[in-house]
Amino acid sequence: MTTNTILTLDEQRREFASRRLLAMPLTGATVWLLIAISSQLFSPFINVWVLFIGTGSIAYIAMFVSRFTGENILDKSRPKNSFDTLFLLIMAASLASFAIAIPFFQVEYSSLPLSVGILTGTMWIPLSWVIQHPIGIIHAAIRIPFIVAAYYLFPEDRFLIIPLIIVAVYAMTIFVLETRWRTLEKTNEVQV
Repeated sequence: MTTNTILTLDEQRREFASRRLLAMPLTGATVWLLIAISSQLFSPFINVWVLFIGTGSIAYIAMFVSRFTGENILDKSRPKNSFDTLFLLIMAASLASFAIAIPFFQVEYSSLPLSVGILTGTMWIPLSWVIQHPIGIIHAAIRIPFIVAAYYLFPEDRFLIIPLIIVAVYAMTIFVLETRWRTLEKTNEVQV
């Protein structure tokens, strides 16, 4: 397929859905794990900055990680795909949610893992529609109530427990996405 080929939206969706999709969750899991570790080593002031900088950097770090997962998000030789643009817009909307997290955090700093963990996790819901697989909905459906429960059950350890919940949900998501991708690869091999 040349870069001049114009694909229909259905073809673009199939192409996007056939990707491995691991760079973002691998990076997210790593960043949230670092936030949990930071909570045990540093002051609340440092933990807040680790969370803000870490979660705000996930997309950029994932672009680098994608070179190692075979996704290469920045590959300019691939045909233009509208779902890449949609995914970037979903991420931008997710980052815009910091406008909710910041005022809440200014009233109660320990609310930050709750608000950022939930608001940035909502990007998984539309991803399910794009790839026509329930993993994004499952990810959000597990992540959100467990984060809320941890917020109330562990008020002194919110910077530890909430990130660990997110890491655990990412681990499940990574396993499902990798299994899904390997199945797609086997199906493609059989068809060829």
